[in-house]
Amino acid sequence: MCDESKLAEWAKQAVSRRQFGVLTGAAALAAYAPAGAMAHDHGGGALTEKAVSFATPDGTMDGFLVHPASGKHPAVILWPDIASIRESKRNIARKLASAGYAVLVVNPYYRDVAGEQFADFATFISAGGFQKVGPWRGKLNAEAIMRDTGAIVAWLDGQEAVDTAKGIGTQGYCMGGPFTVWSAAAVPGRIKAAASFHGGGLVREGNPMSPHALLGQVKAALLIAVAQDDDAKAPAEKTAFADAATAAGVSAKVTVYPGNHGWMVADSPAWNAAAAATGEADLLALYKGALG
Repeated sequence: MCDESKLAEWAKQAVSRRQFGVLTGAAALAAYAPAGAMAHDHGGGALTEKAVSFATPDGTMDGFLVHPASGKHPAVILWPDIASIRESKRNIARKLASAGYAVLVVNPYYRDVAGEQFADFATFISAGGFQKVGPWRGKLNAEAIMRDTGAIVAWLDGQEAVDTAKGIGTQGYCMGGPFTVWSAAAVPGRIKAAASFHGGGLVREGNPMSPHALLGQVKAALLIAVAQDDDAKAPAEKTAFADAATAAGVSAKVTVYPGNHGWMVADSPAWNAAAAATGEADLLALYKGALG
């Protein structure tokens, strides 16, 4: 899991923003400008993207929506990692949209702040991001995420670009990993696929709201992509989750990937291009098989 000690290790690596591979400055600001929708071609056809906001039981959530410029498509909810919305996450969404999905990157910290707070992980580390987001992240328990998911699904189902005849997918990174399982449990009639990439806290023994304890409420196919260093620290967790899924009758692929925590995210010092490509292919296979 991406804890404070892990971030301290990353800070010592002094990885440059160029190595992170994210767009910053004017390009990033333009991509998340609150103005009207913009059309782009990202190699998979024209895309439309825009900043959005909508009501939830707890306030006004904001996010970034991108989808093919024409037609209706299965929706995907993207829960970011601890550094929240930024260009690396928008780029993940754009790539997925180019494959034919309407992708919403949500701001999990909307109860406290709106929009991008950190341009990339380098900024997060240098600005003491772990301490800054601590109070915001503390509000994100299972009940809060499940309330949010109900509002997110209702909003997505009202969007012209979303095909409501298709299931909804959800994917999360680091702290967003368990959010996907909570999401699937919150709206099982609509969420049919959930993927956790290097997610932490999927097994919380003794906690009735632990993701693995709620699998009986889930009707989604799952991809649980475990980082090799996380698995080395807690090897029993993957087995506990897989056993809980089997007991609940939930289809779950629980796999340890040849990458360390953060391998899927381009602005993470642990980004691993080969392992990320495998994760992306497994994600697309999950969505193709489960979303209809």
